[in-house]
Amino acid sequence: MTFKQLTGILGYTPEATAFVQHLNNGKGWIAITAHVDSSSYIEGVVSGNARVSGDAQVYGNARVSGNAQVYGNAWVYGNARVYGNARVYGDAQVYGNAWVSGDAQVSGDAWVKPPLFIVGSKYSLCNAKKGHIQIGCHCHTFKWWQSKEAEKLAIEQGFDKETIAEYKAYIRLFAKIGK
Repeated sequence: MTFKQLTGILGYTPEATAFVQHLNNGKGWIAITAHVDSSSYIEGVVSGNARVSGDAQVYGNARVSGNAQVYGNAWVYGNARVYGNARVYGDAQVYGNAWVSGDAQVSGDAWVKPPLFIVGSKYSLCNAKKGHIQIGCHCHTFKWWQSKEAEKLAIEQGFDKETIAEYKAYIRLFAKIGK
């Protein structure tokens, strides 16, 4: 894609120095504010009409291709792929072996990997949002669930000592490996 074609897609004409084409393939456009690891080239890190802008970062073996866009504070890394007309933006992170394609959009602080979910003996537990656990209909921070308040709630909900011990173990697991 030429710079003129890029400006047509963007709908405005940025400074000529605001974007550069990726060194390893000469086709994908990268905003100078973004970071694309030049050592992460495998069959073209950024290729085709793909664009990386804002403070976005692409590194590792990650690839952005087709008409895909990665922008904002988004990170794409590991062996992740973003292609087609897909958009990854905001504070979103796409990593591991995740693929985002077609017209998909991943934004905000979205998770591409599923959150931790456990079916307990009384209620299910879910990493409902970053730093939080939902147990039944109650959603609180990891720290809150480790407090005396959480134990009081468990007693109010009819938990016995064994069930409280079970859920404390789940909460420790969430705090250790959850998001």
